[in-house]
Amino acid sequence: MAAATILVVDDEQNILTSVSRALGLEGYEVEVAGSGEIALEKVGKQAFDAILLDVQLPGIDGLGVLDELRARQVSTPVIMMSGHGTIELAMEAIRRGADDFIEKPIGSDRLVLSLGRSLELRELQRENRELRRRFGHGEELLGDGSAISRLREQVALAARSNAAVLILGERGTGKELVAAAIHAGSSRSEGAFEKLNCAAVPDGLIESELFGHEAGAFTGASKRRRGKFERAHGGTIFLDEVGDMPPQMQAKLLRVLQEGELERVGGGAPVKIDVRVVAATNKSLEAEIESGRFRADLFDRLNVVPLRVPALRERLDDVPLLTEHFLALACEVHDRPGKEISPGAMELLSGYAYPGNVRELRNLVERLVILTPGSTISEAEARDLLPLGAASGSEGIFRPETPLREMLEAVERSLIEKALRHRRGHVTKTAADLGLERSHLYKKMRALGIRKPDGD
Repeated sequence: MAAATILVVDDEQNILTSVSRALGLEGYEVEVAGSGEIALEKVGKQAFDAILLDVQLPGIDGLGVLDELRARQVSTPVIMMSGHGTIELAMEAIRRGADDFIEKPIGSDRLVLSLGRSLELRELQRENRELRRRFGHGEELLGDGSAISRLREQVALAARSNAAVLILGERGTGKELVAAAIHAGSSRSEGAFEKLNCAAVPDGLIESELFGHEAGAFTGASKRRRGKFERAHGGTIFLDEVGDMPPQMQAKLLRVLQEGELERVGGGAPVKIDVRVVAATNKSLEAEIESGRFRADLFDRLNVVPLRVPALRERLDDVPLLTEHFLALACEVHDRPGKEISPGAMELLSGYAYPGNVRELRNLVERLVILTPGSTISEAEARDLLPLGAASGSEGIFRPETPLREMLEAVERSLIEKALRHRRGHVTKTAADLGLERSHLYKKMRALGIRKPDGD
């Protein structure tokens, strides 16, 4: 991640030098300006992550520069500095859009703290805007079927509490989006939404990532660093693929959840935290518990509100709506004129089992937008870009390095679900269509995890 670039505006060279040195030691890139006019010129040519702005400047003063920045709709954090600070002046600066006010002489600790807080706040605001944008689009939560409608209702209800949530679902179903929606709809929405993929962090680094470290805690730890739990204070932390968390970290996470406090790596003083935990996994944690790879007491802590995200094959009726949505997004992103899907292509897309779920559908639609020349995507073009064998029944279920039993179960599940949809969930008629006894069909549905339809 690139270092933040800070613009320091002051007409005193000694201030420019001392502040630049202090910020440089903290890893920031620094630009300087000796007047308000020069500062505005630099802002017009370059984007800065934050601006340190003296109130007393020759020509246009600091408050005038601040007014001009906000008039230009420059949202960069601005920290005002003054050697003649008063409460009235500080309040006026904040009212006109400053993020903070520092009195001279400036202590490096106070400066670094204020700057760090301002940068974190703006990043948080940006993330929340992105969350609202994504949730507003709906993405993987789009659909009219009963399964996805029920999930949206459950997400809304879960968001109103502070209870831990465990999101279950296959890869590509949109578990992170569900977590983001829970945060965005909660009373913690103005707090941070921190994310960690437990499967993607090396075992030796995960503790530092979660709980932070003190300076000198290990080689390369040159300064104190807050972990994701601290940064999520007052907000939400999302622990993706929690089933892959190393056993020793499971015990430490359990203690943090039980006590509401943590210790940084290399530190001894406990740090109080107020964080909501949302976890997700594509594994059966019950099976992981039986095998000794996951703690039962941690599972109990995380599984207060379980939410299951349905696989796309369980709601193939939503494929046309999702396809149209992803088609419009892909055309916009890749600057393509509007495209449409032919009826034959849509039928083909609606009959595929999607082992990669909604993510696979989105990627497929994006490929179709990029690789087809015309304004209408034909059935032949869709057939060419679908995975090998996807258009010919059970071959579309083939997944390399997957046991035959699992692939056969996927085929059987897909066929039964299609038959149920054809009969609008009527089990007796579906059983007759399939040449099965009604009780035998129910037994297969339970074994394959197919939800019992209502009203039959």
